[in-house]
Amino acid sequence: MNEESTKSFQDSLCIALNLFNNHEWYDAHDAFEEIWNTVDGDERQVIQGILQVSVSQFHLSKGNLNGATILLGEGLGRIKTRTKINIGIDLESFCRCLEDLLIKLQCKENLNEHDKPFLKLL
Repeated sequence: MNEESTKSFQDSLCIALNLFNNHEWYDAHDAFEEIWNTVDGDERQVIQGILQVSVSQFHLSKGNLNGATILLGEGLGRIKTRTKINIGIDLESFCRCLEDLLIKLQCKENLNEHDKPFLKLL
């Protein structure tokens, strides 16, 4: 990537990350989808995983526990094997958060605000 496209990627990533962390799942999905369309390889897989997590949280907010659980597992699966990819996000802590949430969803435990996934910049 040249300097201009790197800055554009970082700007887009910050916007998407803020939407995600503010639990604006639908808008976060759209923002990450724009990024997904510009990357390939492992980066594309990681962004797709984050997209799936966004959709899972949208389903969860609408009471669709089954859909949320399935998409969360799929998203985690895509990201977990690629945590060393540097896209500017702490993917290892994100995966730990997703693993904890997935267990709670599978066990049908009550969730609170602290269970919502959160993306941290590196």
